[in-house]
Amino acid sequence: MTIPQVDPEIIDFYTDTFDEATRLTATADGMLEMARTQELLRRHLPPAPAAILDVGGGPGVHARWLAADGYRVHLVDPVVKHVAQAAEAGITAELGDARSLTADDGSYDATLLLGPLYHLLERADRDQALAEARRVTVPGGLILAAAINRYASLFEHTATTWLDRESVRDAVADILATGVHEPGRKGFTAAYFHTGRELADEMRAAGLRDVRVYAIEGPTWSLLKAAEQHTGEPVSLNSPLFRAALAAARAAEPYPDLLAASSHLLATGRC
Repeated sequence: MTIPQVDPEIIDFYTDTFDEATRLTATADGMLEMARTQELLRRHLPPAPAAILDVGGGPGVHARWLAADGYRVHLVDPVVKHVAQAAEAGITAELGDARSLTADDGSYDATLLLGPLYHLLERADRDQALAEARRVTVPGGLILAAAINRYASLFEHTATTWLDRESVRDAVADILATGVHEPGRKGFTAAYFHTGRELADEMRAAGLRDVRVYAIEGPTWSLLKAAEQHTGEPVSLNSPLFRAALAAARAAEPYPDLLAASSHLLATGRC
């Protein structure tokens, strides 16, 4: 069987350009993503000490708190730096690809795909990653997959005012039209951005049932980014603005139309 190859641009980005280990702690919108991801996973995951496979788990940011909660977590990531960081934190980890997992069939109670889907531009690759997640998860087990929202860049670059730049407007226009952040463009790797409906459709096409899509950060995350960008001051977890943004994310859950305003989406489904 041919082993899938991760785009070198992605490996280089996470090895030399971007520190994924601090992404969810260095900014208010990152902390909001972390807080909401934690509460959504804790709501849906089976009780500890269930076995969880964290595919594309990066340096183990989520694996660490899941292990602290009592789960048996194993991490898979294609970036050597990330696997080393996770191992240093006490997480069992291996180098690997979401499209070709080494785990046995039905060997995990739940599988996380919180990073791979937006780094797989082709639908066939995303389908393969979901198929592999389903294969290694026990029948009736849970799969949780994250995606970057199709409209996130519009909100982000308005908050930073970069949308005032022609090159950024062109990039955002392309993402809105195609969902693709083209290889070689600055700021991020090549990536695919989902709509909520599209993410749900891909989960169902993989044979998952009881699929539900959540807005992770909700509709007001970009206000946190704008506040930090234009005051130069961090927004703390205890600030009224952060608490209001978190409350907005929770309040928006029953209203699917508000999915389009979130930065990231989380889909849950059962095998």
